[in-house]
Amino acid sequence: MGAYRSAYERSIADPAGFWREAAADIDWHRAPERILDDSGAPLYRWFPDGVLNTCHNALDRHVAAGRGDQPAVIHDSPVTGMVRTLTYAELLAETARFAGALRRLGVGRGDRVLLYLAMVPEAVIAMLACARIGAVHSVVFGGFAAHELAVRIDDARPAVVVATSCGIEVDRVVPYHPILAAALDEATHAPAHCVIVQRPQEPAPLLPGRDLTWDEVMADAEPVECVPVAATDPLYVLYTSGTTGRPKGVVRDNGGHAVALRWSMRNVYGIEPGDVFWAASDVGWVVGHSYIVYAPLLTGATTVLYEGKPVGTPDAGAFWRVVAQHRVAALFTAPTAIRAIRRQDPDGALLAGHDLSSLRTLFLAGERLDPDTWAWAGERLGVPVVDNWWQTETGWPVAANPRGLEPLPIKPGSPSVPVPGYDVRVVDGGGREVPPGTDGSIVIRLPLPPGCLPTLWGDDERYVRSYLAAFPGYYLTGDGGRFDSDGYLYVMGRTDDVINVAGHRLSTGAMEEVLAAHPAVAECAVIGVADPLKGQVPSGYVVLKAGAGADPDALAGELVALVRQRIGPVAAFRRVTVVPALPKTRSGKILRRTMRGLVEGRDEPVPPTIEDPAALAVFRDLGATP
Repeated sequence: MGAYRSAYERSIADPAGFWREAAADIDWHRAPERILDDSGAPLYRWFPDGVLNTCHNALDRHVAAGRGDQPAVIHDSPVTGMVRTLTYAELLAETARFAGALRRLGVGRGDRVLLYLAMVPEAVIAMLACARIGAVHSVVFGGFAAHELAVRIDDARPAVVVATSCGIEVDRVVPYHPILAAALDEATHAPAHCVIVQRPQEPAPLLPGRDLTWDEVMADAEPVECVPVAATDPLYVLYTSGTTGRPKGVVRDNGGHAVALRWSMRNVYGIEPGDVFWAASDVGWVVGHSYIVYAPLLTGATTVLYEGKPVGTPDAGAFWRVVAQHRVAALFTAPTAIRAIRRQDPDGALLAGHDLSSLRTLFLAGERLDPDTWAWAGERLGVPVVDNWWQTETGWPVAANPRGLEPLPIKPGSPSVPVPGYDVRVVDGGGREVPPGTDGSIVIRLPLPPGCLPTLWGDDERYVRSYLAAFPGYYLTGDGGRFDSDGYLYVMGRTDDVINVAGHRLSTGAMEEVLAAHPAVAECAVIGVADPLKGQVPSGYVVLKAGAGADPDALAGELVALVRQRIGPVAAFRRVTVVPALPKTRSGKILRRTMRGLVEGRDEPVPPTIEDPAALAVFRDLGATP
């Protein structure tokens, strides 16, 4: 029995024993005697009698162990032309002072602090400072519209808001302060203070009595020590994107979160103290929380905080420059970033001149990783390309190839196997497990492992209704897929992306896999469009690689033939449209539901998370075409 199989089976058969051992990698103010509290099932709590501080585990203990001079955060900002490095000692000093500043503003244990920040070091400092004094941070992605920010302010009810005066995109400055001001005008809750990080590109006009500058509150702030908190106390609330009505706030606790993320860095990502890890995401998303800020610092690694894009800052070689310059051991990004790089540089010419010998692994998550993108990246980089699948709710990978525990054979199209701690099943509509090779709903048997959401902010009932009611005893992931005969999981997309064509349930993910394999296609999406005869029919949209030069009509014919050949005529796949870009969120997820609404002629609102609103225009035109 290999190391993976042994660990996995133990984690399922003896979860308390497995996670007790993992908890030994964390410093505890009071080590937990009880590991799992199941008295409130289906609401479970890990390490219920443990006491710790997450900031201590991320900073103080590493400085005490002699790592004070090691880089903790490398802020690489091609949009401002600056690179700044903070050592563990420097990051600790800044964090302790800002924690003192928050305390002077009246923030205490259990109070919320809303963060609306660009990708600057102050974002990391503010998150850790909240953890240091037992406050609960809620990061809202910088640039979210005023209404979206207002509803989050009203739900979290923060004592203080911390914001940057602006964010910086590839070629423009985005003023944040006017958005914050509009949100505060709309919200019913009024925070006592707003702390503004003034950026020279667009300083904000401050409102006397409410707004204070970062420099002002830090000038005479006294550093404070860590406050011990219960393992079950909330560390942060992160609102999921795309929610309507009251926002859905995912809660992360302190103890389970620290244990799970520390375990994942070593066993899933193969990262040890001193390694340089780069998650090319944003602190506003769960990947940024888990793998820009907390997991690398809990491990004693160096994390890269990147304020730039995969292309355009300045070109499609930006990622390779960062890897080479900072000696990155592992890069974690979204498949859409690699597809964007490939589209601009299909032959990988911009890799030339960059020493990538430090890079051991490329990790991809956030969207389905099509085999063609997987192969392109692997061939160009010459390192393993490892898919991993998880969600905002889980906080760390559900399925992955455990590179630190036991590297397994990689199968294109699969994120590999369930990670220890996750009892993953595939079931039919009646909750019965289906055999390998059969598609169904992906569920996780309760209890979820440490690090996953224990509930939603202020709403246990909604948590049960949203995630636990469909299949009692299981957490509903909302994704569909299948296992193969080797126990590898294939995630084919959200279950609402399974379409019904004349009574046949078909996966749009399977069709996208066919389209993505065509040599002229850089990106693609398939959605189900209402049809009066068949109920739904699939409609494909493709973005061409730079310089592909394919005739759109001829290409559409080829792609239709490919889908009919590989999936069959039952797919009723007859429509492919070449588009300049696919509408996506800033985290790289394709907005399929919005596309579907527009193509069906509905006047869909522009989602607040969208990367480029102009990408929706072609879909509005398609919907207006009789």
